[in-house]
Amino acid sequence: MKTLRWGILGAAKFALEHMGPAIHAARGAQLVALATSSAGKADPFKAFAPGLHVHDSYDALLADPDIDAVYIPLPNHMHVEWTLKALEAGKHVLCEKPMALNAAEFDRLIAARDASGLLAAEAFMIVHHPQMIRAREIIASGTLGRVRHVGATFSFYNDDTTNIRNQAEAGGGGLPDIGVYTFGSVRFLTGQEPVSIPYAKIDFANGVDTFAQIAAEFQGFDYSATVSIRMFPRQEIVVHGEKGVLRLSCPFNAGVHAQAELHLETVQNAITTERFPGANQYVLQVEAFGRSVTEGTAYPCPLEFSRGTQTMIDMAYAAGKGA
Repeated sequence: MKTLRWGILGAAKFALEHMGPAIHAARGAQLVALATSSAGKADPFKAFAPGLHVHDSYDALLADPDIDAVYIPLPNHMHVEWTLKALEAGKHVLCEKPMALNAAEFDRLIAARDASGLLAAEAFMIVHHPQMIRAREIIASGTLGRVRHVGATFSFYNDDTTNIRNQAEAGGGGLPDIGVYTFGSVRFLTGQEPVSIPYAKIDFANGVDTFAQIAAEFQGFDYSATVSIRMFPRQEIVVHGEKGVLRLSCPFNAGVHAQAELHLETVQNAITTERFPGANQYVLQVEAFGRSVTEGTAYPCPLEFSRGTQTMIDMAYAAGKGA
């Protein structure tokens, strides 16, 4: 497998704690550059990537011929702009979620990707985790019988007004930040799209949504979700069928929030638990991206999938305004 040489736009905390080390650890990947105007912010990255080249601007990094792909962890409202610039510069792009702030913006990204012949994707890491892949297999196998309801919850508490999650001008809010997981996961697990969102209760503070309770209709089953950046940390997915119940105890931050586990209960009174203690979904994401670039393997989360999740977020906002 050819080694993909990576650069990171910005010394974001998430890039330092998760994606930088993941790129460094992934097979077929090498972290070679970082763009930051503050040299001091590069020092912690150099601790695990000593040969790192530091550029003092994003444009300088994109002009570096030694970089094949860029990871973009910038504030949400900057994602589309810098993804387009990276593609224009001839770089493959892995951009943090939400990659765009409305579904129509994805059309520009898809067109640019197709015109460039490069890979551009949203960093939706959960689809690479064996917990999520196994859950999808169980649902598809019919073990649960006909699925009647899927419920998803994701919450944490953050009321820091200096944090970009609480800044409307930066594309903040609970649905853009973590609603992508509750919405994207049900689409990934079932392979279905929402038919309608008849109910959405959304609370706002300083222009960003801090709590959302959603009820949606899919073909053959109902869906409910709670998403909040003002509640005690919790995450869970429950898939309830006519012949069984499947629970994912830590579906979104596996290995950080808690251990990834699947709990399956069926009509035969059989209860089984599967655990995935060693999987790092960030490393798996980088390796999958590399295989797609170097070997032509289909990427599990193309822009079309991410557009579908953003469409569902747009539907939720529209339903919330009408509530």
